[in-house]
Amino acid sequence: MKSHFRTLTIAGSDSGGGAGIQADLKTFSALGCFGMSAITALTAQNTRVVTGIFPVPPEFIAQQMDAVLDDIGVDAVKIGMLHSPEVIETVAQKLVEKKCPNIVLDPVMISKSGDKLLLDDAINALKKYLIPLASIITPNLPEASVLLDRRVETLGDMPKAARDLSALGSANVLVKGGHLTQESCCDLLYQKKNNTITEFPEKRINTPNSHGTGCTLSSAIAANLAKGVDIETAVNNAKTYITCAIIAGADYQTGKGHGPVHHFYDLWL
Repeated sequence: MKSHFRTLTIAGSDSGGGAGIQADLKTFSALGCFGMSAITALTAQNTRVVTGIFPVPPEFIAQQMDAVLDDIGVDAVKIGMLHSPEVIETVAQKLVEKKCPNIVLDPVMISKSGDKLLLDDAINALKKYLIPLASIITPNLPEASVLLDRRVETLGDMPKAARDLSALGSANVLVKGGHLTQESCCDLLYQKKNNTITEFPEKRINTPNSHGTGCTLSSAIAANLAKGVDIETAVNNAKTYITCAIIAGADYQTGKGHGPVHHFYDLWL
């Protein structure tokens, strides 16, 4: 019998379909993986606004993880926003208990307006319990700033930030440069194992359809890790995928605000 590349997303649900577990599952499918989910929160949202959030109790998040991991198993895990210290600790305990490999943590903490989405105690729990378990974390510049408690704003700030973030326990760090002010943007991968930094420069794509790009990139990294490639190849492949998905998605209008990328650009247009 054949077997799937098994990927699990632990994140919130986006009713608008552009981000969260919906984006994660689309990405997994587009990249040839079998996607599973443990939903941490339900949101009522569209391309313009979030009108409601309904958190899932930690006990039920653990129950979802038990259900899929005890039966199907997993080759890689992607983690999105976890809303409380209790949820963070619960997820971390289950990851250890089930010996989950290839953990990709997207530390979603900052809204597009720059506001914190997590309280300080949740950020501290993230540092204590979850980041040390991660194979790679993927913060953008505002998130890196919060984790390090200092400003990370320029390309020159990014190498030291990546190394300092790795000191929190993650084997690899991808600092995303989408918030850089220049015309081109650059992501930077630090690998603790060999103390190397790899830059991934990219021309900025002018489109309003950028909803869910962070979710999609981290899920694409997880999908590639599930297939057994090394971390640098996984990041490079994921960067290619998200770039193509953004370019293809720019031709569509979905809703009246920030639309999604085109996750299935390679299958249909």
